[in-house]
Amino acid sequence: QVQLVESGGGLVQAGGSLRLSCAASRRTFSSYVMGWFRQAPGKEREFVASIAWSLGSTFYANSVKGRFTISRDNAKNTVYLQMNSLKPEDTAVYYCAARPSIATMTWDYWGQGTQVTVSS
Repeated sequence: QVQLVESGGGLVQAGGSLRLSCAASRRTFSSYVMGWFRQAPGKEREFVASIAWSLGSTFYANSVKGRFTISRDNAKNTVYLQMNSLKPEDTAVYYCAARPSIATMTWDYWGQGTQVTVSS
């Protein structure tokens, strides 16, 4: 079982930056893929970004490409989401997730979410 705890959310003006953190309760296996999702009020949860833990390969939603950067710190068992040039439409609850490998499509583990609010 892997527990994920997000932090770093808050209120920021449009054009500003925030960095979200996702700490895993234990060392994840090297095959794991870590991801960030978000859910705005009245909308479905959507994919934001992912990173393969061992390879470091990344993937982004078109809506955040060039503005957000996902990274990981193996020593701290932590994944980050650096968010720059924030827009009001980025306002959402952001969730960290993990799945066992690139080959599996089901995200087995989820954090509790952290609120990000971008004011115009």
